[in-house]
Amino acid sequence: MKKLLSKRIPFLITAAAGLLLFSGIASAHVTVKPATSAPGAWETYTIKIPSEKEVATTKVTLKVPENVDLKQYQPVPEWKVTTEKDASGKIKTITWSATGAGINAGEFQQFNFVAQNPDQDADVAWDAYQYYKDGSIVEWTGDEGADSPHSITKITTTESTEPADHGHDDTASTDNGAETDTSAQDQAAASTPAPTAADSGSSGVQTATLVASIAALLLSIVSLITSFTKRRQ
Repeated sequence: MKKLLSKRIPFLITAAAGLLLFSGIASAHVTVKPATSAPGAWETYTIKIPSEKEVATTKVTLKVPENVDLKQYQPVPEWKVTTEKDASGKIKTITWSATGAGINAGEFQQFNFVAQNPDQDADVAWDAYQYYKDGSIVEWTGDEGADSPHSITKITTTESTEPADHGHDDTASTDNGAETDTSAQDQAAASTPAPTAADSGSSGVQTATLVASIAALLLSIVSLITSFTKRRQ
């Protein structure tokens, strides 16, 4: 009986560890923040990319929604930025390509950019494509509840938002030919968006999942020990 108990306990521990690992991975999505903003505002957005595999993320492409006008981006060391435009000159996609190691397992990276919101209330969907070193691609384009959902920003006047950045008179040319707002870039570099309620909620869910998993593991071990004790009596 002792041998059987000693064999079962490591199995239970391994199963619980796998559950914790899966729950952590499942919550690690590509996100664009803030989750709410005002109509017509020049908003500083941040896209956050976690690396979910054992190989590095080497490239990320973000599709700019049709009703959003991307104005400029913040340069990041060891990342090359390119954009694709339509016939009118509007930026359709922006791509960050690693010139160094990229985003390794257990790491994440953030990129800032400034975009002008649509003038009317809307739900803006950010489709993103994450490229890994092994050639695999994760398409963050699904609806809410999907395995790889896209991030949503609600453009609305009914919720309070941070003051919009309207300092866009000064422009400079980037290495890809797109015009950039130098004053907005300086402000974007000097400030990091504050955590949102959605971020806090995600952290709370992860904590609750961890606590529940540990409790379930302990209960399983106690139940198993009690069962073997009764059999010996």
